[in-house]
Amino acid sequence: MVISVYFLIFLSIVLGVLFALGFVWAAKTNQFKDIEEPKYRMLRDED
Repeated sequence: MVISVYFLIFLSIVLGVLFALGFVWAAKTNQFKDIEEPKYRMLRDED
């Protein structure tokens, strides 16, 4: 019983660290730079 609680705590810490690392990577590679542009890009007529 106690081992499963320790495992769940460990798993939640690992998932939290992975999420934090993914967020930092996305912020450093400018994934959040312009979230409004793609929906307007499809409306422009560029031939």
